[in-house]
Amino acid sequence: MKTDIDIQNHAHFSFDLWLTLIKSHPEFKTKRVELFSSFFDVEKPIDEVAKVVKYYDDLCNTINEVIGGNIDTYEIYLLILNALEVDLKELNKDRLNEFYQKSENLFLEYRPVVIFENLHQFFDEIKNQGKTINILSNTGFIKGKTMRKFLIGENLEQYIDFHIYSDEVRISKPNPSVFQEVKNLIKNKDLNLNQILHIGDNPIADYKGARDFGFNAHLLKHQI
Repeated sequence: MKTDIDIQNHAHFSFDLWLTLIKSHPEFKTKRVELFSSFFDVEKPIDEVAKVVKYYDDLCNTINEVIGGNIDTYEIYLLILNALEVDLKELNKDRLNEFYQKSENLFLEYRPVVIFENLHQFFDEIKNQGKTINILSNTGFIKGKTMRKFLIGENLEQYIDFHIYSDEVRISKPNPSVFQEVKNLIKNKDLNLNQILHIGDNPIADYKGARDFGFNAHLLKHQI
């Protein structure tokens, strides 16, 4: 149990997802690169495809954090494909939609691993005290709609009062507007900001972003 997270002095708990509650299945990213390469008929070696995918994944995540907006998943695809010298004129949104669906199927086959110890028991403890929970996650390749499917499959959806994903609200942590969205969606409008605790692994997006807005924050450091 994560006993170092202060449940008693907080009434609402906001959780990041990636590297806070979950991490990628060890085979997923390799499988996704293979799918990407075959689906779009990329002629480059697979290790080069993997490097380009990682480069733009990291870059777009950084841009989202610095600017506070959200680069669309399909824009990330197009940046990668352009760098791999695939003819973008041959593509349309239907084709990108088709790839996303295949990518989602792969994601749900190679499901993320829950890394937060005793997560169901911990969420149970929070909810049994009449307190509330949300998910607040920056997204890139994996959209919020897919994360919801995953959480339902893990039987975690039952605990979550609301979700905020950057691809749906078009803003990313640490933009204060996204923390304001958390405050807006909490049913108990009488809560003070310091009664809200955001838990995440990113010192800037999660910890500093939440603290600067006025929430309390807890920086998680998993041994992974």
